[in-house]
Amino acid sequence: MGILWGLCTIIMDMHNKPKIISRKIHSQSRLFTIEQVELKFSNGQQHLYERIIAPGAGAVLIIPLLDEQHVIMIREYSVGTERYELVFPKGKIDKDEDILQAANRECMEEIGYRANRLTQLGQMTIAPGYLGFITHIVLAEDLLPEQLEGDEPEPLQQVICNINDINALMNNENLSEARSIAALYQVRDILLTRQKCSSDPSQENSD
Repeated sequence: MGILWGLCTIIMDMHNKPKIISRKIHSQSRLFTIEQVELKFSNGQQHLYERIIAPGAGAVLIIPLLDEQHVIMIREYSVGTERYELVFPKGKIDKDEDILQAANRECMEEIGYRANRLTQLGQMTIAPGYLGFITHIVLAEDLLPEQLEGDEPEPLQQVICNINDINALMNNENLSEARSIAALYQVRDILLTRQKCSSDPSQENSD
């Protein structure tokens, strides 16, 4: 078993990636394709896995920043948890769209704002052991009202959240979506860095 020390120093390597021996489609629905994958590991062990193949180019999750303290989240019904969840606007990347185009479209569809400034913050996975789906995180700033018609079955309620109250937000039972939680901490750290830079110009390029 590999051992981690600190943040990223690997004391013992985990050998090479396993080789794919075979792969085949197990089942398919309107939204999902389940694939069986047989792997052979570097120690000779073979194992059969199942995974959900990600459709298209993945998805975007947008952090709409109203000002240096407030972000816009939405209450959206999630059939998986059978309740309304507090999340950031998000959606799939359509064909022939790039990441930032998809982010701005989703922002206009779900909260009625267009962003004049979009910044990619990285990407996240959820349940990577069986779900090959990548979500690109985008910070949206300089917001201007502009509404596009989306595909939501009901209007989405906007919730203005103070990023300085992040600990109180964590106690909200409807905030359980891991990508949105991670994004909250991302934007909190970005804003803290900006505040430090504004008070100390020598740190201007530190973010």
